[in-house]
Amino acid sequence: MDVLRPPLVKIGGRVYRKNLIQEQAYQHEEEEDFCAGPGDCADEPCDAFAVEETEKGFQCRVEVPSPLYKYVIGKKGETKKRLETETRTSISIPKPGVEGEIVITGQQRSGVISARTRIDVLLDSFRKKQPFTHFLSFALNQPAIQEKFLQFREEVLEKCSKDHGVSSSLFQNPAKLHLTLGTLVLLNEQEIQKACDLLQRCKEDFVDQLAGGEPLTVEVAGVEYMNDDPAMTDVLYAKVRMKDGSDRLQAIADQLVERFVASGLMLKEWDRVKLHATVMNTLFRKDPSAEERNNPLTGKSSFKERESFNGRNILKLFENFRFGEVQLDSVRLSQRFSSDASGYYATSGQLTFS
Repeated sequence: MDVLRPPLVKIGGRVYRKNLIQEQAYQHEEEEDFCAGPGDCADEPCDAFAVEETEKGFQCRVEVPSPLYKYVIGKKGETKKRLETETRTSISIPKPGVEGEIVITGQQRSGVISARTRIDVLLDSFRKKQPFTHFLSFALNQPAIQEKFLQFREEVLEKCSKDHGVSSSLFQNPAKLHLTLGTLVLLNEQEIQKACDLLQRCKEDFVDQLAGGEPLTVEVAGVEYMNDDPAMTDVLYAKVRMKDGSDRLQAIADQLVERFVASGLMLKEWDRVKLHATVMNTLFRKDPSAEERNNPLTGKSSFKERESFNGRNILKLFENFRFGEVQLDSVRLSQRFSSDASGYYATSGQLTFS
């Protein structure tokens, strides 16, 4: 690494220099101390923190969701004690389960900044390892689409059930057919509200102009697979496209993800959103409510064993299967592992086109 041009890391709207450290693997991450010594954490932010001067020195407040407190505290309080000792500060953390702010106080401004920087880096690391709680989606569960999907499932099982790995357990719940734009980790009501507010700003800034104040007419037709070998398929999806042939749906999806990534609410994974409607997924074999953590192109699964299926005949027989047209009139902030009255995911917030 060039010490004169160190890599930069953007966390929560701030930019940090990334120090070269030797990573160590821990068996129980959430119970272990994050920093092993003074040189393990980046101490110097490239822009100023909001540090308040007080009668006794300096103070900085950090909004942290309560589920992340334990990572600042560490096993038997060791992480907090080490941070306080090395930065010569005092760190006040709310009681478990109580939403609030972590308050850092110290006599030296540099010490407060150092503690704040270390806490930001620490929390960013563990936040990335949290299972996602919400995702931005377009609902595709209109009755006509559900009916055609059920026909597709019936015909696949009738014609391809003897193919390796093909079974009824692979199919999506028709009430939850959707397009995923991106996943989010929202750990308290404040973060959910922040995501809802950003959706509304996106509506005003660019969605209304792209959508023209009307629903987008989308055609769902044809199937495709995610991985390299159709004989070893994990995800089979229905393809979607704008009926008018435009790229407005793609533009809306890409710009939404770009804005959510810039806000720190979403991690950037790909240059463009892969618009797809999952119809068969080997994750469903063990967990009907499963969702891909990342873009399914990665092929990663939380299960140690993921039995693929032979999708060659399905792809050949249903290459041009038409699921129908759908009017997309909103982007939803959908809650994982939930259902509303229609059977779709519960909605924490939404952006409407009209």
